[in-house]
This record gives sequence, structure tokens and C-alpha cells, in this order.
Amino acid sequence: MSDEDRTNRFYQAISGFVGERRDAKLKGLEGEAAEKLAAKYDYRTWLADAARRVSQIQAVTHVLKATHPDAKGSSLHIPPETLEQRTEVGSHMLGEGFAEDVVGNAAALDVYKLLKLEVDGKRLLDWLQENDSSLLAALDTDESVAQEWAEAFKALVRPPAAPVSHVLAKQVYWCVSGEPTDNAGFQLLQPMFSSSFAHEVHGRINEARFGEGNKEARQAYYKRHEHSTPYVEYRGLAARKLGGTKPQNISQLNSERGGVNYLFASLPPQWRQSSERRLMSSEAVMRHFRRYEGVNGLLKALIKLLKDDPDSTMETRKKREDIERALGESLVAFGCTVRQSREPGWTRDPDCQLVECEQLWLDSERTNLSPRPEYEQDDKAFQQALEWKDWPQEVANRFGSWLNNILHNAGVPVGDTEAAHWARQALVDSDWPSRWRRPAAQVTATQEVSNG
Repeated sequence: MSDEDRTNRFYQAISGFVGERRDAKLKGLEGEAAEKLAAKYDYRTWLADAARRVSQIQAVTHVLKATHPDAKGSSLHIPPETLEQRTEVGSHMLGEGFAEDVVGNAAALDVYKLLKLEVDGKRLLDWLQENDSSLLAALDTDESVAQEWAEAFKALVRPPAAPVSHVLAKQVYWCVSGEPTDNAGFQLLQPMFSSSFAHEVHGRINEARFGEGNKEARQAYYKRHEHSTPYVEYRGLAARKLGGTKPQNISQLNSERGGVNYLFASLPPQWRQSSERRLMSSEAVMRHFRRYEGVNGLLKALIKLLKDDPDSTMETRKKREDIERALGESLVAFGCTVRQSREPGWTRDPDCQLVECEQLWLDSERTNLSPRPEYEQDDKAFQQALEWKDWPQEVANRFGSWLNNILHNAGVPVGDTEAAHWARQALVDSDWPSRWRRPAAQVTATQEVSNG
């Protein structure tokens, strides 16, 4: 492309921008008032005025007025690549494509919008900073005028002459001496609100909340369907509104966010405690087991196999036994997960409604605790019940009844024979810890289920 063509592309972009603003302002105006206003949007006149007004705004990454709208100190422009690279998440990770913010007189923000115009994949501001001759020629035919305007526009990105703080820029005193009563042992910190980083976070959260891709993944999750991408959710979000009804008074990016700035929950996760409480209710164990890793898929596979009623072949039998074995192994893994994720003695909670065999299964380490004086008899009985080793069979029986009930509700004809079979397979085919496992010879052989 020739220099003349490039100059023309820059000219068309700028004149189109100015023309759109002129047409918007002229709506409803006629006569002398319209002619007077239209004169302000003459190409050269408007650019000269924009070059004068650009000094009223400043490109920044960290906005002081986000801390307090009346703070009079300095906002800063700190490119992410100039920051120390740390392992923590922060503005140093934004890379070259970070979003620049603009502060200053909101009436001059149209100048920033002009400089944001993209031509050939770059903003006009970027081309100006590279002293692009074609853009300079598009600004004005007089080289000295074009250079003067270019220098004015490039000054949008400028460091403060001398960074200044303000009493309303809320400050944090950080104890460095380790002695909170020592007034001299504090370091004064001046955290600056990184609007560029907040904008990146805002975009990612909004994409998760309202983006079509995540919406489809979320719907697939709730319908228990497979999806090619993970489902993202930010829980416990809070939103801080900056600028009230005039978010543009804080900064340009704050205005684009509608003044909304998200805050993550600074709380430890509560899910484990909630899960523990739910696990204490009666009939809760098998309900939790069904949601355990892959169990529901195994159940669906078993139901489909039995309802399809295939021929009784070795292949059919092997398919069924593979599913049975996987269910039994999942049952053991589920028990290990519960025991490892909870403190020994958690079933001593007065709200625990689990039957004794499930308490022995899921809280066996409780027997290592000292008996409680007020419950000494109960705790000793718990110890003896663990040593009697009847509880694995009872757990297996509950598993067999639970599985039978699921199959029955799915329309599979099952009875006591099948329930006993599932229970036996849960004990024999799965890898229960040897100290709990009964010899296979002690398990009463039962009739095989009908399919295979």
C-alpha cells in the first residue's frame, strides 16, 4: 500500500469519527445555529481543538479517584511489563494487551475515543507514538502543525511531574516490627486501585456470568450432560459501585463498567462444613455416594445393560461384572474419602443420625479417641462393635438394598436374590481394607442375577 493510500485511510477514519459526532449534535437543529455548530466540526478546526483539550485528560493504569472521588493526588501509568514479576495474581500479569484507563475532564473523553480508533490493527495513539508519517500527513498538510498536534496527542500518556498523595487517599499502616504497640514500627502503604486489572477481572467474570459459551456449559452441568468446556462460576461475589450516577467522573473504564467493580469473597470455603452436616442425616450416606466420582454414570450403565436384556453370554456377564466391580471399588474409595476429610470422632456429634454400621465404616478412627466420661459406655460399645466386624456386611447389605431400589425404580425387575448378590459383590469384588474384610468363604454364595 502506498503512503498516499495509507494517508487516505487515516484521513477517512478521522473524518468519519468527526462526522458522526457532528451529525449526532446537529439532530433537530436548523438554520444559523446548525451552521454555527457544524463549523466546530470542520476537520481542521475539530482537530485543533482536540489537540488543545487532550491536556485535560491522562492515560493511566492506576486511578486515585477510585479510592475517594475527592482525592486530589496523582493517578499513575505503570505498564505491566515494568512491574516486578511475582507469583501472586496482580496487574504485573496483564501483558502487552492491557486496557488503558483515562482520567480527567469527562468533557474531553471524545479525544481519547479518537485516539482509540484502530487503523490497520493499531490505535491512532500507537501510530502517533511511532511517528508514522502517513498519519502525520493525514492530520494536516502543514508539517509543523501536524507535528505540534501529534506531540499534544502523544502527551496523553505522561508521568506526573511529581507524584502527589492526598489525605483522602486512604492509607494503610502495616506493622513491620511485630510489635503493634510500637508506633514507630509501621510502614505506611499507599495502595493504588489498578483500574486496568479491575477491568480484566470484570471482563472475565462477566463472560462467566453472561457469556454464551459458559451459559451452554452451565446448562449442560445442571442437566448432567457432557460438555466440551468446563463450567465456570464465581461464588460469593460482591459489587462495589464507584462514582454513583456519574461513573465517568472516576475514569473512562469505570464508566464502561457502569461503575461496577467486583469483589471476591475473602472467606474460607464453607462447603466442607456444609457437606459434613448434610452427611449426618439419616439415609444421607448412599445419597452422597450416588454423587461420588463416576457412580451415577456406572448406575446408568448398569440400568441400560439390564433393561436392554442382552443374551446371556460371557461378554454380557463380563460387562455386568465390570460395572459391579467398579461400583464396589467406588464404595470403598468413598469411605476412604469421607474418613480422610473429617476429624476422627465427627460422628459423636449429637446431630449425627447415621446408623451404627455407617458410623463404624466412616469414622473408624474414633475408636482411637479416649472415651468421653459422660458417654463412656457408648464409646466402649462402639469399640467392641468395630472389633466384631459385623458392620462391613451390614454396610454391604444397605448398599445392596439401595442399588436394588434404584434398579426397581428404573423399571428393572429385581428382588431379594439380586440385593444379596450386589451386597456380596460389594464385599468380595472390591478391595476393602484387609483388617475389615471377611474371608470369601464366609460369604454365603447367592444365585447369580438373571443377565449373564
